[in-house]
Amino acid sequence: MASRIFIVEDHPVVREGFVRMIERAAGLELAGQAANAAEALDRIGAAEADLALIDVALPGMSGVELIKHLQAHHPEVLLLVISSHDEVLYAERVMRSGARGYVMKSESVEVLVQAIYEVLEGRRFVSKTMQSRMLRQFVGKDEDESSPIERLSDRELEVFRHIGTGLATREIAETMDISIKTVETYRANIKQKLDLDDAYQLMRHAVVWVEGALDG
Repeated sequence: MASRIFIVEDHPVVREGFVRMIERAAGLELAGQAANAAEALDRIGAAEADLALIDVALPGMSGVELIKHLQAHHPEVLLLVISSHDEVLYAERVMRSGARGYVMKSESVEVLVQAIYEVLEGRRFVSKTMQSRMLRQFVGKDEDESSPIERLSDRELEVFRHIGTGLATREIAETMDISIKTVETYRANIKQKLDLDDAYQLMRHAVVWVEGALDG
């Protein structure tokens, strides 16, 4: 019996590419699709999915937060993240939240299909580079390689990403369903952790980081 795959991706062209990939892969079939976290949470229960393929950078609730919700309410669904964001920054976060693997969008279709098969078979999937990094961290030999952005909490990173996409404080608060004061606290924490002097530097740093992820 074919394994059922649910897709959560906000870009229609990319989502259609995933649909075609699943339709052509042996032993896989499409369970459903969603353009954002809210749609995913509304539809995935009835879809009877075996695995959800999730973009980490979604409008509204982020992929990381979606993973936490799915783990709590649909623990039977395996979760695999695919993203344009550097796996060094996100892979460990999503794995801690409950995902079983992380694949960069720059990888080939063959690698993504392989990742789906491996997660369905009960294994975890990250790139060879990420495996080596995790091993070095486990033995305590990777302390000098971390980026300042890695020190941000999941929610701080989400605020940082929204700043980089051009959202104002009030818009971020509405998107994340938190107070303006909480957003301002996150912004202050981010500036401190990244050693940034003011709001302009924070915005510029965030925009460069988001554009770098999209270019990748």
